[in-house]
Amino acid sequence: MSGDFDGLVAIVTGGASGIGRAVAEELTARGAQVAVLDLAGTEFVCDVTDDAAVRRAVAAVADRFGRIDVLVNNAGIGAQGTVADNDDAEWLRVLDLNVLGIVRLSRAALPHLRVSPSAAIVNVCSIAATAGLPQRALYSASKGAVLALTRAMAADHVREGVRVNCVTPGTVDTPWIGRLLDAAPDPEAERAALCARQPHGRLVAAEEVAHAVAYLAGPASGSTVGIELPVDGGMAGLRLRPATS
Repeated sequence: MSGDFDGLVAIVTGGASGIGRAVAEELTARGAQVAVLDLAGTEFVCDVTDDAAVRRAVAAVADRFGRIDVLVNNAGIGAQGTVADNDDAEWLRVLDLNVLGIVRLSRAALPHLRVSPSAAIVNVCSIAATAGLPQRALYSASKGAVLALTRAMAADHVREGVRVNCVTPGTVDTPWIGRLLDAAPDPEAERAALCARQPHGRLVAAEEVAHAVAYLAGPASGSTVGIELPVDGGMAGLRLRPATS
């Protein structure tokens, strides 16, 4: 698929590490000019919780490249605990970044996307939006909102020529997961448990999510609108019997 993004400009939020970095590298390899937005370590420094900063960053990308064709809303943070374990301030902080961050970037980018012949928005959601996971109440609520928002945005903008979809990764081998494992009482046992709950028996690679994002953002998916694409090793849909030795 090398070259299928030739001439296109993509914004990737949270693109300095993890899934976002893998997406930025994949789109670049396919010919896109990629603007990485993150808190640090990139040309376009941007806090997605700051609407003025978002508007400045999107305008800077448009000025630098002359167009915007693809927006990948990847920036987000994790959260642990039951519904009782986080106070209002933490709920508001996570929802502000994970949900309103998408709103701010999409709102700022839409005027540019509407005039693109290849406009696409891909939101990075999570298996937590569709499966009940323990100790993930706040995170699941935020990603459930992302899934609903994706469908609503798709309905609003498909006739403007802007396709909106999302990916729903399982547990991805990212720096955030690495930090969770490091903090666990038994990191090896925790990693084994995370691998075991995905039917294919391992963590998802960030590059695998990037391939899915590139498909949804690219010309090969021109009739794909308003869907969530699982990249979870079968976690969402498979019900395997326990493994036997």
